[in-house]
Amino acid sequence: QAAAMAELRRTMVDRQLRPFDVTDAPLLDQFLATPRELFLPEHQADLAYSDLAVTLRTSAGGKRSLLPPLVLARMLQGAAPRPGQKALVIGGAGYSAALLAGLLDEVIVVESDADLARRAVAGFCALGLANVKVEGGPLAKGAPHHAPFDVILVEGAADAGLEPLFDQLKPDGRLLAIITPEVGAGRQLVRFERQDGKAIGDLPLLSAGAPVLEGFEKAPAFAF
Repeated sequence: QAAAMAELRRTMVDRQLRPFDVTDAPLLDQFLATPRELFLPEHQADLAYSDLAVTLRTSAGGKRSLLPPLVLARMLQGAAPRPGQKALVIGGAGYSAALLAGLLDEVIVVESDADLARRAVAGFCALGLANVKVEGGPLAKGAPHHAPFDVILVEGAADAGLEPLFDQLKPDGRLLAIITPEVGAGRQLVRFERQDGKAIGDLPLLSAGAPVLEGFEKAPAFAF
């Protein structure tokens, strides 16, 4: 079973990631070494290396969508994680944090759902990762008491609510999220950059659809 999963991981890297501009060698090595199935319920393990988003059930009966491997890989590559740096991951069910743990020094995961948090912790323990910590709480709040961060990943779409997370970036930090850059445009994976604490631009990396993460919905407009 482990050998079969390892072969599926290699196929995912060779067919989904490498042909689509994922070229960072240390990142590709992490995808090869990190079992995604550890972060999925057993009955969904066969979806671990699908090229589609995976929908997880939350303990409250809601849904959470995990990004397809290609979108996640482009997000991680765009974040440019390096040794010595610290990252904040919003959502993601633990898989992206496990990938990041081998690329930088410290990862904080914010998870609002008890079941997803439990499974993430179990996955980190199975992999022997000591530099990842899961914080329970609202996703949109982030982890201000662990700030500042070099990298913040929002693993889903955000229509509002990113400002508190920008405040948790280091002066030269990067935040990546899926947003709609302009009215009528499709959703894009975007990297927001800071320099000396000021916004210096946002770079669309690719078109990427995803459900809006809880806490990042646009406030309903008031109607008479």
